Amino acid sequence: MKRALGPALKILALRMPALAIPVLAIPTLLFSGTMRAADAPAVVTSIKPIHSLVSAIMQGVGEPELIVDGAASPHTYNLKPSNARALQDAKVIFWVGPGLEAFLEKPLQALGRDASIAALDDAPGLVKLPFREGGAFEPHDDAPEHESASGQHDEADAAHDADPGHASDHDHDHDHDHDTFDTHLWLDPMNAKAMAAMITTTLVAADPANALTYQGNAKALDDRLDALDTEIKGMVAPVKDKPFIVFHDAYQYFEHRYGIRVAGSITVSPETIPGAERVSEIHRKVGELGATCVFAEPQFEPRLVNVVIEGTRAKSGVLDPEAATLKAGPDLYFNLMRGIANSMKDCLSSA
Repeated sequence: MKRALGPALKILALRMPALAIPVLAIPTLLFSGTMRAADAPAVVTSIKPIHSLVSAIMQGVGEPELIVDGAASPHTYNLKPSNARALQDAKVIFWVGPGLEAFLEKPLQALGRDASIAALDDAPGLVKLPFREGGAFEPHDDAPEHESASGQHDEADAAHDADPGHASDHDHDHDHDHDTFDTHLWLDPMNAKAMAAMITTTLVAADPANALTYQGNAKALDDRLDALDTEIKGMVAPVKDKPFIVFHDAYQYFEHRYGIRVAGSITVSPETIPGAERVSEIHRKVGELGATCVFAEPQFEPRLVNVVIEGTRAKSGVLDPEAATLKAGPDLYFNLMRGIANSMKDCLSSA
């Protein structure tokens, strides 16, 4: 029997390599693809604007996870169990800092011990502006930090650093008080560039195998941010001298960059709903200042805006500084900034 089967086995043996190679190649390719996906670090981001910048830099490597998704706001957010698991599994975590995402401060200490945590309000090169306490309704042109609003970013840096009442923005020893400056830093594309640089450095350190991809994506993002800055300057130039009022004081970086004339805010912080006396005062100020528009935000009660403009010539609009209505992803930041510029232009030009 062995001699009878010998020729058949020889024929089968000759045919096997030709048959086996493609069959064996398929699982090999699948395994290789699985390894590439597994090589992407687990990255978690706090809010949509930061997630957008990180997504743009991680394109071709992986996708970061987002904590404050949908229409939620970091001002009022409560951490979910799924968020806690993501933080615990993360290799890299990006947030603005405790001044904005206070709900994350303790969870990061407890769950993010094994992760590289980057507070982007520590990014070198940021322009930081102090809080405007009380939702002031006086024009801003008498404030030093607004005199160069339409000038270069480095001029704004110099003006702020020269102020003896504030520490240098470029002192990043992590000792600064996160409660002394407005944390809506991303509403200036030049600040977005500074944060993108820190994001890139952090990702390269955590995942050097993909360094070239991160750095190439960062260069492309920088170019897009420069183009966006030029675009927005042109969009808002015709209406920048018209005063308006916002729901809460979140826009001074946008105002500072483009010379916009924000007359004041309904509330200093969205966590604090103003009382009847405050609303009455704002209603009076709208008429006195000749504010042409009052802007609501999608996450918060618009009824207050309607009360404020009742009986005045002011119109209402909506601004979305945290991208509550936008789909998360690498293009979100650009849609967010264009959306703010468009809303201002449309409301103010028709007033």
